[in-house]
Amino acid sequence: MNSLVVWSDRLLSYDLGDHPLNPVRVELAMALARDLGVLSRPGVTVQEPALATDAEIGRVHRADYIEAVKAAPDDPFFRGYGLNTADNPVFDDMHEASALVSGATLAAARAVWSGSVRRAVNISGGLHHAMPARAAGFCVYNDPAIAIADLLSQGAKRIAYIDIDVHHGDGVQEIFANDPRVLTISLHESPISLFPGTGFSTEVGGPDALGSAVNVPLPAGTRDSGWLRAFHAVVPSVLRAFGPELIVLQAGADSHARDPLANLRLSVDGQRAGALAVSALSEELCGGKLLATGGGGYALMYVVPRTWTHLLAMVTGDPIDPATLTPPSWRALAQKRFPGEDFPLRMTDDADVSFQPWQPGVTQDPLDRAILATRQAVFPYYGLDPMDARD
Repeated sequence: MNSLVVWSDRLLSYDLGDHPLNPVRVELAMALARDLGVLSRPGVTVQEPALATDAEIGRVHRADYIEAVKAAPDDPFFRGYGLNTADNPVFDDMHEASALVSGATLAAARAVWSGSVRRAVNISGGLHHAMPARAAGFCVYNDPAIAIADLLSQGAKRIAYIDIDVHHGDGVQEIFANDPRVLTISLHESPISLFPGTGFSTEVGGPDALGSAVNVPLPAGTRDSGWLRAFHAVVPSVLRAFGPELIVLQAGADSHARDPLANLRLSVDGQRAGALAVSALSEELCGGKLLATGGGGYALMYVVPRTWTHLLAMVTGDPIDPATLTPPSWRALAQKRFPGEDFPLRMTDDADVSFQPWQPGVTQDPLDRAILATRQAVFPYYGLDPMDARD
C-alpha cells in the first residue's frame, strides 16, 4: 500500500512557548515511529511540506485575519482576532509556522485525492478550533478545513470528517455547517464540562445541510468500552448512508486518562481501536482513501508518541502489536526531554477494548442516553431508525 507521511523538523516551529501544546510531543512521536521502522516500510514516502499560500488559506480564513496573524508578532500589545491570549499567545514567525502546518495537511490531502497514495498523514496538524477570523483553542489556521476546502475546489462531492479529539471539532463544523458536501462527525467530552462548550447532539448542520453535523457528547469519565460503544452506535451507520469519497480523521490523543486538560478515561489501546475502526470504514466505503492528522494531546511523553505511532502505523501498513517494546533509543530521547519521568515500556496500556454494542432501552445511564440523543437528532435525515440497533 502506497502511503505518504508529510514531515519536516520545521513543523516543530509551531511553538506557543510555555504552553500545553508543546511540539516535543510531535518530535517524540516521529522519533518513536522512526525507531520502530514505521517510516521506512515499503511503499512509504516521507515528504517535506511547503507553506500554504495566502490564497489556499483564504479559502477558509478571512484576508484581514491572515494579515493580523502576520502583523501580530511585531506588536507586543496586539489585541483582537483571538490572538495574544493565554490560549493563543503570539510567537515569532507565527504565520509561517501555521502556514507550514496547513501546507503539510494540504499536501497529504492532494496526494490521496490524486490517487498517488491511498493514505496520508500529517501528525503536526489537526488544528480544528480555528475560526474564519479568530484563533481559538491553541489553533491559528484550521488545517483540516483548509484541506477539505481545497478538495471541494477540485470537485469532491462527499467528504467525511471524523474528529476523535476530546474537544469538539467546532471550527471545522462551523466552516462547513451549511455545506451538504461535508459531513462532520465529532465524538468529544460533553460541552457541559469541557471547552469549547459546543457539540451538543442537537447541532445537526445549517438549514441547507441538515444532518451534515453529527455530535456525540460523551459524559466525563467515559472509558474505552463506552467510547467504542458510542462510536459503533453512530458513526458506521451515518457514514454508510452518506457514502464518502474520502475520509479525514482528526486523531487527537487528549481523550486519554492521563491527559491533564480533559476528563475522559481512554487508554492508548482504546485510542488505537478507534483509529482502526475509522480505517476499516475507509476500506469499506471509499477504497481506503484516508487523510489523517494529529490534534490535541497533552500527556506529552507518556501518551501522545505511542498513540500517534499507532496512527502512523495504521496509515502506512499493518498495525503495531500493542505488546511491542518501546526501543531503547527512543527511551533515551524521552529521558533527555523529560529527565526523571517514567517512560512507557510498551506500546500498550494493557487495556481491554471489548465493548457491549448499544441496544435501545437496555440501560438508562448518561452515556447511552447521549447515544440515543444523537441517533434521534441525526438518523432520520438519513432514513435510519434511531431505535433500531441494526442501523
